[in-house]
Amino acid sequence: MTPGARLSAAIEICDTIADTGAAADVIVDKYFRRRRYAGSKDRRAITDRIYDTIRRQSRLNWWIRRSGSNLDPSPRLRIIADLALSEKMQPEEIRRLFSGARHCPEAMDDNEIALADALAGRPITHHSEMPTWVACEYPDWLDSSLSNAYGENLPAEMSALNLPATLDIRVNMLKTTFEDVQALLQREQIRAEPTAWSPIALRITDNVRLGGTTAYSEGLIEVQDEGSQLISLLCDAQPGMTVVDFCAGAGGKTLALAASMARGRNIKGALVACDVFSQRLDRMKVRIKRAGAQGIQLKVLSTEDDPWVEARSGTADRVLLDVPCTGSGTWRREPDAKWRLHPEDMEKAIDTQRRILASASRLVKPGGRLIYATCSILPDENENQIQWFLSQSDDFHVLDGQAIWESSVGDHCPVTGPLLRLSPAVTHTDGFFCAVLERQS
Repeated sequence: MTPGARLSAAIEICDTIADTGAAADVIVDKYFRRRRYAGSKDRRAITDRIYDTIRRQSRLNWWIRRSGSNLDPSPRLRIIADLALSEKMQPEEIRRLFSGARHCPEAMDDNEIALADALAGRPITHHSEMPTWVACEYPDWLDSSLSNAYGENLPAEMSALNLPATLDIRVNMLKTTFEDVQALLQREQIRAEPTAWSPIALRITDNVRLGGTTAYSEGLIEVQDEGSQLISLLCDAQPGMTVVDFCAGAGGKTLALAASMARGRNIKGALVACDVFSQRLDRMKVRIKRAGAQGIQLKVLSTEDDPWVEARSGTADRVLLDVPCTGSGTWRREPDAKWRLHPEDMEKAIDTQRRILASASRLVKPGGRLIYATCSILPDENENQIQWFLSQSDDFHVLDGQAIWESSVGDHCPVTGPLLRLSPAVTHTDGFFCAVLERQS
């Protein structure tokens, strides 16, 4: 494909994302499934263009509105602006790409030409009048919450969260060893380095599709962000325990817990994966089989207050609550998700989290632990929820997260305080929150 054809494809896909409100990765995948002729370099160039534009959307919109062109930002205008601001293209270069020739974008009109002229030579970020939420690329209604969470570190945190995500894998200790997986990947010419914190994580530094590798097909590895692995390790699940993954979802943490509880391939104790969506648990069965994890019990809940919870009150040593949330900690992977997020979404998530906390906490036995986790960076879903729960439940108290880290993960904990916050800027992971609470005997 020519450079112009790649631009045209990127504009078409961005238009579809804007029109449908669907997730970018879904639209991109559907587009290329219907166009098998597109080569790998074309797919990479188009996809990078789309995600780079999304990651710079707030700044591009700001510059478009400031240009004096009286144009409302659109995917086409953002790409024109991005060529001028990020790639430093001269207006005549941009016009050549927007030639109107076959497979190329339509020729620029006078307003678009004026926009390219106005933005030529401008820096995309540095401007004294640019608000923090614009420069840091997050919705303006989250400004107060994020400022309270990070203070003077906000620009660094948001900058790291706006970079492409790493590709991390968890070594499946049910089937193999860390060293054997490293050697296998090396033989397949895939570069993988140990991560900084999780003792069972590798970070892939090549642009590869793991689905076709021997390590993946034989269930020796699972794709899982290092932060997600750390949440599983912080549960400190041991053989012989009764452990409940209450919001199991796709089962990544369930499988990690299984490896912690196993002797050989068999789980010692009881591990129950729960979810209110039966389809998720059905999909997990495939992952369980591939991983060779034997003994995981699957339970479909009618609601978070299912009678099953009351019937098993006070029986679990560990209850992991990886609760539904806004997903703000995963913006590296889904940068478009931040622009689909609205205040009512967070209000709904907070209400759901409180219902889950109130119900699932009954499962914890005296002396057992409740592990509350989100992939959110927002205090309203994290610290504030723990404060609320403690005000409602006087038989729980917060354990020292640093001490638990040092006993279950490693010697050095990179974050301070009893409540643990992971982030791309601090731990080079997705954004996660974790609080470990103990039920008093």
